[in-house]
Amino acid sequence: MENPRIAAIEWGSLEGERPRMVGNNARLGAHGSRVRVPLVRLTTEDGARGFGLCHADEEQAAALLGRRVNDVFDARHGTAIAWQAFDYALWDLVGQRQRQPVYALAAAVTGARVNEPLRVLCYDTSLYMDDLQIADDSEAAQLIAREAREGYERGHRAFKIKIGRGARHMPLEQGTRRDIAVIHAVRKEIGPDLPIMIDANNGYNLNILKRVLQETAQDTIFWIEEPFHEDAILYEDLREWLEDRQLPVLISDGEGAADPHLLEWARIGLVDVIQYDLFSHGFTSWLATGSQLDRWGARVAPHHYGTHYGNYVGAHLAGAIQNFLYLEWDEATTPGLSAPGYSLQEGKVHVPATPGFGLVLDEEIFSKAREESGFTLRL
Repeated sequence: MENPRIAAIEWGSLEGERPRMVGNNARLGAHGSRVRVPLVRLTTEDGARGFGLCHADEEQAAALLGRRVNDVFDARHGTAIAWQAFDYALWDLVGQRQRQPVYALAAAVTGARVNEPLRVLCYDTSLYMDDLQIADDSEAAQLIAREAREGYERGHRAFKIKIGRGARHMPLEQGTRRDIAVIHAVRKEIGPDLPIMIDANNGYNLNILKRVLQETAQDTIFWIEEPFHEDAILYEDLREWLEDRQLPVLISDGEGAADPHLLEWARIGLVDVIQYDLFSHGFTSWLATGSQLDRWGARVAPHHYGTHYGNYVGAHLAGAIQNFLYLEWDEATTPGLSAPGYSLQEGKVHVPATPGFGLVLDEEIFSKAREESGFTLRL
């Protein structure tokens, strides 16, 4: 069928497990070891299926039921605005129907040329504040360094460290010293050449950031993420300070409730890397945003922490956005969700050229999740 109706919608939530407990960031308490992966599966009346992460409720799903695929998804732009709660499932569905990987469909939207096989740089995002119960700075720093070594053994070659201990969880001076000690220890552990990113989750002010960057200059920080709440005056000051000291540190921002002027600041060079969330911003919206940032020469590194699923779908954006810089990798295992063909090798995610996002649902596990916590709608 050329333009079938959506004949069934199933929603259920899977639960995954990280390799270890994950601690605090500058703002929040411990993140724990569990990840929640809410998924919707769409089936068309000719039997094609696609699924993706989705937070829509049953009422929203009922409005989609019976719609024709071409009425909710346009190959030239992606998912229509009214249906972006189902964005990822629709991209997967269309990829399955056309027997193409999503990255190829997405590249056709942006006009990008995909280098196949697709390989995407990623970073280990797991280095949270797991050390707060430790009194000694050196011992605490060695704990985080060992975690970086674990990431290296899993295939990572870039690492992001949570900083900002003094914002909430430790006295300011003590927390700042601990941040610096951790950065030194991770650099020593992974060697002189691999990228280190640091993420303050808005837990610094400008002067604290300058101190930390000055005292870690020999550690060659690749980017500073969310150092403080977005402020053009502070960004400009930071940019001038970095240039005066010839510190090649990129400024990245946009994960949370980003300032509406952030894209303009990226256009004029105050911010180097935009990090809007994969799911709150959406795959379709990211294609438009990424194309715009490509024209300006700004870079892209979408956020998605806490979903596991984002590890895979985020990689497909890299095929369509020229200045895609890094994929965030949130290591986890989710029973019921498998990713055949994907692998992490020497700091790069190998992306299979299979239809859709190339992910597979276990029918028994998804059916149980749907029955226990979800819903099913059929024509």
